[in-house]
Amino acid sequence: MVTEEGADELEKKAMELLRQSKDGVLQSDLWKSLKISSREGSRLVLRLMRKGLVRREEVTVGGRKTYKLYPVGAAAARFTVQVGVASILDIPCATCPHLLECGAGGFYDPSTCTLLELWLRREAARLRQTQQAQQAQQAG
Repeated sequence: MVTEEGADELEKKAMELLRQSKDGVLQSDLWKSLKISSREGSRLVLRLMRKGLVRREEVTVGGRKTYKLYPVGAAAARFTVQVGVASILDIPCATCPHLLECGAGGFYDPSTCTLLELWLRREAARLRQTQQAQQAQQAG
């Protein structure tokens, strides 16, 4: 049986192993590397998934279904975008009096908000202009 302190150590070791792998780690290989039972391994993976640290992908190996594990941070890092405060200061939501009442399916819904739609259209146009200017500069 793994104590809470031991569980934290196992989580750290598991995350280290997952981060070192570029192509993910089979769930069974993780258990073997950590020298724990499949039951303990399953619980460990569920804890890591609940914490949002790991994602599982179903794969077939040798005709048997299993899971490949990937660290969420590594996957997300490839799609990281730097956002400065200046770029979001003019979002209408920041000054909207209905912000706390706003939500999908509610009376105030972001999907039907005209102020948000106008802002998004302006931002999209601005980004298109920037992109076109960069492309023209590279071509010329």
